[in-house]
Amino acid sequence: MPARPELVRPDDAAIATAARCTLRALAALFEALGEGEHTLNLVVDRTDDALIPARADVSVGNAPVRLAVLDKNEFQALCTLLTFALEGSTVRRAVLVATTATEPQPRACGWTVRDGWLHPMDTAELRRAVIPCPGVNAVHRQVYTAPVLTQHADNDEESSRA
Repeated sequence: MPARPELVRPDDAAIATAARCTLRALAALFEALGEGEHTLNLVVDRTDDALIPARADVSVGNAPVRLAVLDKNEFQALCTLLTFALEGSTVRRAVLVATTATEPQPRACGWTVRDGWLHPMDTAELRRAVIPCPGVNAVHRQVYTAPVLTQHADNDEESSRA
């Protein structure tokens, strides 16, 4: 049986840059999703053949602006995993799906990580990504094409504040 490929840790500077990018990506994501109760599911396919999932439930409000996290540990794990996905050296693929609680059924959109940013998935890609495993009861979601998230450059001024 072949050994699993070794996972090489990126350097600290690359991780710090990716962490700042993660904060910008999540801010853009929450702005795009808007007010409401959202579940974020992230699945990462690492270069060592491990599939790593993360999930976090959040509530976003606009008057006043607020972000409430149901479980801080889950949210921190999702942020860490997203950081490594955006950095890219240890990740082959990553998909982030946001499901918003709405009536009569939840709605969902998703993004793939490419070139250090979250890129919107169209509805066909998203439907394939959320197909439940056989024998698993699944929540039916209305899927829609994810909005484009504005990517702001990491500049020296921002780097010095981190």
